[in-house]
Formats: sequence, C-alpha cells, structure tokens
Amino acid sequence: MIHTDSDEGEGNIKYTISGEGAGSIFIIDELTGDIHATERLDREEKAFYTLRAQARDRQSNDPLEPESEFVIKVQDINDSEPKFLEGPYIGSVAELSPIGASVMKVTASDADDPTYGSSARVVYSVLDGEKFFTVDRNTGIIMTAVADLDRETQDRYELVVKATDMAGQMGGLSGSTTVTIVITDVNDNPPRFPQKMYQFSLSEAAAVGTPVGRVIATDADMGENTDMVYLVKDGGDLFKVTTDVETQEAVVSIKKPLDFESKRTHNVVVEAVNKHVDPRFVDLGSFRDQTIVRVSVSDIDEPPIFQPAEGAIMEVQEDAKVGALVGIVTARDPDVKNKPVRFSIDRTTDQEMIFHIDPDSGAITLGKILDRETAGWHNITVKAVEADNHTMASHSAVSIRILDVNDNPPELATPYEASICEDAKPGQLIHTISVVDRDEPQSGHRFYFTLAPEDSSNRHFTLWDVKDNTAGIRTQRSGFNRHEQNVYYLPILVVDSGPPSLSSTGTLTIHVCGCDTEGAIQSCNATAYVMSAALSPGALIALLVCMLILIVLVLLILTLKRHRKGQRMAEDEEDMRDNVIKYNDEGGGEQDTQAYDMSALRNLYDFPEAKSCDSGPDIRSLPQWIQANRVGGGAEGPAAAAADFSLFKGYIRKKVEQADADLSVPPYDSFQTYAFEGTSSPALSLSSIHTLSTTSEQDFSYLSDWGPRFRQLAGYYAPGNPDEEGS
Repeated sequence: MIHTDSDEGEGNIKYTISGEGAGSIFIIDELTGDIHATERLDREEKAFYTLRAQARDRQSNDPLEPESEFVIKVQDINDSEPKFLEGPYIGSVAELSPIGASVMKVTASDADDPTYGSSARVVYSVLDGEKFFTVDRNTGIIMTAVADLDRETQDRYELVVKATDMAGQMGGLSGSTTVTIVITDVNDNPPRFPQKMYQFSLSEAAAVGTPVGRVIATDADMGENTDMVYLVKDGGDLFKVTTDVETQEAVVSIKKPLDFESKRTHNVVVEAVNKHVDPRFVDLGSFRDQTIVRVSVSDIDEPPIFQPAEGAIMEVQEDAKVGALVGIVTARDPDVKNKPVRFSIDRTTDQEMIFHIDPDSGAITLGKILDRETAGWHNITVKAVEADNHTMASHSAVSIRILDVNDNPPELATPYEASICEDAKPGQLIHTISVVDRDEPQSGHRFYFTLAPEDSSNRHFTLWDVKDNTAGIRTQRSGFNRHEQNVYYLPILVVDSGPPSLSSTGTLTIHVCGCDTEGAIQSCNATAYVMSAALSPGALIALLVCMLILIVLVLLILTLKRHRKGQRMAEDEEDMRDNVIKYNDEGGGEQDTQAYDMSALRNLYDFPEAKSCDSGPDIRSLPQWIQANRVGGGAEGPAAAAADFSLFKGYIRKKVEQADADLSVPPYDSFQTYAFEGTSSPALSLSSIHTLSTTSEQDFSYLSDWGPRFRQLAGYYAPGNPDEEGS
C-alpha cells in the first residue's frame, strides 16, 4: 500500500505506479493505493522489482507530490531441489588404496536463497555402493570405505549419491546422480608361466642364432605393469633368450653349435621378471617365475672332425730330404666310431706340390726340397672325407714352419766405398761396415771380420772388429798421394757363427781425395783439379749465357717460319675458288654425242627473253668493263655491242637459273665455263684449237682489264702480229 498525507479520504486523489511489472504483474487500486500481484512470483527467476509511485489530483491529473521509488522484494521459500549440474561423474582410484583414500568430489547446487533459512543448505549421502565407498556429508568428497579393492576382481563400481537441502531435515528436497569409479591397476601380480615345462626339438646342424622356440609368461596386471624380461638361469653356455617387445614372448635360441654325440637333451631354465616392480607391494611375494625349456637334439650325418679343430702347426728342417715326414693330421667321423676317413691336400693351396699326404694315415711328407729363405711358412688345406660318402667333407688349415739351417754365408750389406784425404793421419777411422745373412739362427747372429789372407799384410789399412757385428777400417799410415794411386781395394773376410761356419769375401773400395783445410772432400779424381782450374766461375756463366742466346734464336726462327707458313695458307685459302684449272683433254667435236649433252647446244637460241628483247641490256647487270666500253663507245658503236651481248645475257641468265634450281651444285659461288659461240661464227667445230688462226667476232681485249689473275688468259686471246700468226 502507498498513501499520501494529503489524502483525507474524500476520493480526490488517484494513485498510479510505473516500472518493472507495473500493469502486468502488479496493479494498484487508484483510490486506496493498495498494490496487488496478478500472478505467482518466482524468486529464482527475479528476486526484486523496482517501481515508482505517483499521487495525482483526480480532476486535473496534476501530481500532488514528487514521484517516489520503492522496491518489492520476493521472499524465498524452499521450492527448488538440489541438482548435480556436472553429473554423471566418472572418477578413478588405484586398487589396494587405503581406507579413506580420496576418489573425487561431487557438487550439487540449490537455486534457493542461501541467506534465508536452510533452503539452500545441502548435505550428501550414498544411496547405492556404500559398502565400498563413502561420501563426506558436507563437502561431497567420495572416499574408499575398504582397503582391498582389487582391479583383477572388479575394475569399476557404480554409486548413487544423493544431495538433500534443509540440511537433511524433514521436508527437505533432494536430488541424486550416478558416479562411476574405475579401479586403476598397480603392479600387484607377478608373471606366471602357464606350464612348468616346454619341450622343443632342434637339429644338431642348426646354425648359431637359430630360434629353438617361444614361451610366454602371463601377468594379470595391465599396461606397463605387464612388461617383463626373460633370463636364462641355467643352460646359458649354449642357449640365450631374448624378449619380443611386441608380443612379450621369450625367444630361446642357440648361441653355440649343438652336438648330438656329446649331449642329446638340454634343460634350459628360463625366468620371467617384471620390469617395473612397485616397492609398496614387495611383501606380496616374488615378482618372478621360472619354467624349464627342454631341447632335444636330433642327429644328422656330419663330416669328419679334425683334431685339433682349429688347425695344426708343424715344423720341418729346411734341409730335410724329399719324402721326409713333416707331421700327421687326424680326423674322425663323429657319427660312427672308427669309421675310416680319407685325406687329401687342396692343390689350390699347394700348386707346386711341395707336400704329399697319405690318404689313409694322414701323414704329410715332403715332395720337394725346401728353402726357408724363399718361403719361411707354408699354409696348406687338408681335406677329410668319409670313406663311403665323399659328400661329407671337411677342411682344416695346416701351417708348416720351415726351420732354419745355416746354408747362406754372410755378405757385406752394400758394395761399400770409402774416401780418405791425402793428409789422413794414422789410426784414423775412415769407414764402418756391416753384413747381412739370410739365415736366422735361434741364438742370433755373430759375425767375425778379418782381412783376406792374400791381403793380411796390408800396410795401408787395418781392420778393427767392433764385436757388435760391425767392423771399422782405419788408416795405418799417413801421406796418401792420389796422383800415385787414387784407389785402394781392400778384401774383407766375414765368417758367421754356424754351425757349420760359412764365410764370404767382400771388397771395400777406398778413394784418395783432395780435401780442404777443414777436411772436407773437394775432389777424388786425379785430373779433376786441372779441369776446375781451366773453367773459372766467370767462364761457366759466359758459357751458360751463350747457350741461352742460342736457344732464344732457335725459338725466334721457328716462330717466324710458322708465321710465314700461316700467311701462305691464308692466301691459298683465299685463291682457292678463283683458280683456273686446265685440263689437257680434248672433246670429240660435234660428232661426239656421248660425252656432251648436244641438246644444250641445239637449243642455245631458243630463249624467249633474248628474242623479245627490243632494247639494249640492262647496264646495271653487266660487268664493270662492259659499262666502261659502252660509256666510252667502241669502234662498232653502241648498237652493235647491244646486239652482241643481249644474246650472251639471255644465255647466261638461263644458265644461272638452271644452276640455282639444280640441287646437286655446291651452295657457294663457283666459276662455270660454257662452250658457246655467236650465231654468225663460221667455225665448224666446237674445238678451240684454231681459235687463234680464225677471225673472232668478239674482241677479247677486255681480258687485260680483269687484273693479274686473267693475264694468262688474255695472252691467249690478245691479237698478235702477222709474223707470229704466220709462224
């Protein structure tokens, strides 16, 4: 109700309202000012309304007081139940979690006014599944109620959680939701083999690395908790095990060859161990399991086996006689005891047939004389086959060492040469020599040096044995003169320690040389000093300069010759197409119809261009010498020249057209000669032999104007004197 103090109850005042819901939700009695609601209000949709009230004079409708604002507040009642807006819920918890372990939290919302009464105060409870899980009454946190949750037994639970308002009191509204709890896995189960023994069979010929079989251990866990590795606990000397990461299977394979004759059955203990062991559950037991893999070896026919299998090493003296025993190789058949075996040598390893072998006993003997200095070792291959089955064969390497005997005398290491100065002092060491011996005694070399008997009384030099298998040469006197004797030959006898002792004689060449004051050798030739005195350094330089000048001159001459040759070749190339080539053969005349095409001569004058030519020829198409004659005039006048050359012009033009149309002619300009005579020529033959003795209708004096290249041709056609013609 609204009321103004100026209202005396006479009905002169009218009340009006405006604002939110005025006239629709709220109406006012104009006389009393009572405000009424026309429909049911919902606080959850709108909690308050703001309105404005006005008192007016009923007659004039003028406001009696300023407009006033007021608020209508909707008072809450418990008409909304709690709702789980995020449900249904899915949570998880690890198996074997302790009691009270938090799983997840659920939350319910109540649309009622939380500030008014207990309408919005919510509490939680479990309707279904309370045996395994509980929920906190106030927070909605779900927790485990037992400690023995086992994923392998049950991997998920369905709970129904209820939320009640009014703090759970009588008359409160409630709502519920479904919660799915998934039990996650922990590594609480060890691997287990389904069988305690597996049996496999394998041939003894199987190669190393051949798989024997596969076994697998199962694990009730899931994910990485099932990852395991396999180990060989017994039998690891012949077998190994690997883990197939895709299938988690144990692959048992052999790592050494199997032998049926040695052992026919092998028991391999394989152990499976979890890779990720959880220390919280070690008290549950050992997280490993074992099984036995029994491998039966099957027999096959095998080739003979050499003893020793890795090959034999034998020794023989290099002076052994042909047929001497070197050694014996042995082999046996592993399948049948005392079965005969046959031996042979692979001749690709003994092409010179130095050794022989007895096929029954395997005894190796010499076939040729040995020489340790040529080859100290011989490596041969011996083949053994079964006597009744030659396809069963095996090979073994035999290394034969040739033992040394003293059969080579010692020799000087090199052809020694020494030099001494003319002023050498007595006792001066001028050279040290050493020797080589192709033999190799086990105790080492020991050599003895002495002068050869024929030179034991040498008064110029002495030999000093250094006792380390070398010897020194010393001068015994002073004052050597190279002009008297410039070379000395000193024979040296070298003896080894044997046995037997062998010796050889080598010669040391000693040159007497001229030396400077410091002892440096200048020259060892008796006549060298004469030459050196004759050629001074200046003379040598002059000689070198002269040789250099001669070389330069020779190069210049060669360059000039090459340049001139190039110029001549260029001139020849330029004149190649302008040369007039003469042939000393003569045609057969008009009667010769085989060598020439007579139709070309019979149709010389059948040119439409020549017959229809009324005016003189085009002066621009004539050579320069014709233009000059026509401009200057001739003895016979311009009309005669035009009459003579129009026919030639037409003939040449026709020939040019034919040459242009002929695809067989060269594509460049060429000089062509045509045997054509004028219409009034008295000649009876095409031959040009009598040309000089007959009167020609054409003046060939213009040939002299064509330059030096046509000079010889102009001489043939130039008018001669009567004496020359008469002769």
